[in-house]
Amino acid sequence: MRTLDAIAALIPALAGRIGAGAGASEVQAVVEGLADDAAVAVLREAGEVGRLVEQVQVICAGVIARRSTRDAGHTGLAQARGHRSAASLVQELGGMSKGEAARQVRVGEALLDDGRDGETPSEGASADVGADAEASGAGAPDALTTRDWRQVLREGLRSGAVTSAQFDAIRRGLGDPPTAPDGCPDADRAAYDHTTGDAWAEAAVQLIEEAGRRTVEELAAAARTVRDLLDPDGAEARFLARYEKRAFRTWFDPDGVRRASIAFDDEGGAYLDTIFNAALRPRRGGPRFVDPTEKASAADLAADPRTNDQLSYDLLLDLIRAGALADPAAVFGTRQAGVRLVQQITGDGTPARIAVTEDGLHTVPATVAERRICDTGTLPVTVDASGNPLDVGRESRLFTPKQRVGLAIRDGGCRWAGCDRPASYCEAHHIDEWTRDDGHTNIDRGILLCRFHHMQLHHGRWHITRHHKHDFVLHHPDGQRSVLHPRLPLRYAWGDTDPPPKRIHPTA
Repeated sequence: MRTLDAIAALIPALAGRIGAGAGASEVQAVVEGLADDAAVAVLREAGEVGRLVEQVQVICAGVIARRSTRDAGHTGLAQARGHRSAASLVQELGGMSKGEAARQVRVGEALLDDGRDGETPSEGASADVGADAEASGAGAPDALTTRDWRQVLREGLRSGAVTSAQFDAIRRGLGDPPTAPDGCPDADRAAYDHTTGDAWAEAAVQLIEEAGRRTVEELAAAARTVRDLLDPDGAEARFLARYEKRAFRTWFDPDGVRRASIAFDDEGGAYLDTIFNAALRPRRGGPRFVDPTEKASAADLAADPRTNDQLSYDLLLDLIRAGALADPAAVFGTRQAGVRLVQQITGDGTPARIAVTEDGLHTVPATVAERRICDTGTLPVTVDASGNPLDVGRESRLFTPKQRVGLAIRDGGCRWAGCDRPASYCEAHHIDEWTRDDGHTNIDRGILLCRFHHMQLHHGRWHITRHHKHDFVLHHPDGQRSVLHPRLPLRYAWGDTDPPPKRIHPTA
């Protein structure tokens, strides 16, 4: 259905629920009187109308941007109306923030760039490359056709599979695929560009499929992580570039308050996150199943009158004062913080070139993992091709620390759809009741859920099932079912999608 036709079809249904011609106050009164299911239905339909209208907005923003280029000078569409840029005009017309207007312009320009992003064919390109080459009577690499990953994203936006915010997050997160270096043979260059182009297109397809159950922020982070897993060489370069931007400075504001600004490198930022997450987890909804000493400490922290920001500040100052001589128990409580990295090791002992942080699933080069191994050692966990750790049996009522590591490696955090809580904030749920004869503390019968969703599961008549090692299935109280998917970066890390070949070096 065309966009305007779809909008026209949805408006009568929405008007029928809340009343045609109703003003804002009347709409409020009607919605307040609706039952829960009806209120959710109205919001869903209004959201669908909003997404369709937004498509029209971003197209208009793209057209305005094209007619307001620097080359147009003062005769440009935006300039002729007294604005410095297209984004400024869009901001005024839409009554939106500067950032939102810039995003609409960016997405609009990308949406209008069919066939203009590069030399890779997009329209009509086939996923069956071999069949295309054979049909053309040519077997040479220059006959290869490759899906344009940008076109995949455009079609996702046009079909309504992603919003403009999700489109922008995926597009900026994936970035451009790597290209073969200058000087390599044309045949090798064509084969390399084809492989990387198809890998990026497949990544776009899977990220679009993820969009419905992830926040925009998590989708952007997943896109960046997938890009690094597909392009280890580029990941190393990006890691070093961010490392070079690390900075710290302080200044006094007009009231005499000393303020600070920090730009973290990847490893430093991850380390700081683990420190504050460990210290403030009881205040942020961390797991309940901890040892008695930590329970007492958590109760004291929850009753502390200081705000989380004040607690973070005091912790930072404690760390600075204590320095290298700090007693871990005095600063961190019962658990010393540390960054745990997950790195794939193949059967022949070859380590992957990229490691992933257990919390957040951010990528770091293998060199970072090698250096940390020297300081902290390793904890081997054997997994199958899908990242499922091996069972360790009915050892105890609670999952052991090593089993928790296995669950974190497989799940990446809370598996509930739309939840972005990291593994350290999760509790291990037995999908089989422990008191039943078939209740086992096995990894394949456990799943990570954050505290909120774990409690919702037990108190809201939800339950989770799993047949052997297939998908975990969430059964809703109303009888519906939905699959609980692991994080997309972990599916890439365990071989769900092969990365492109290593960079091709020029021949001598």
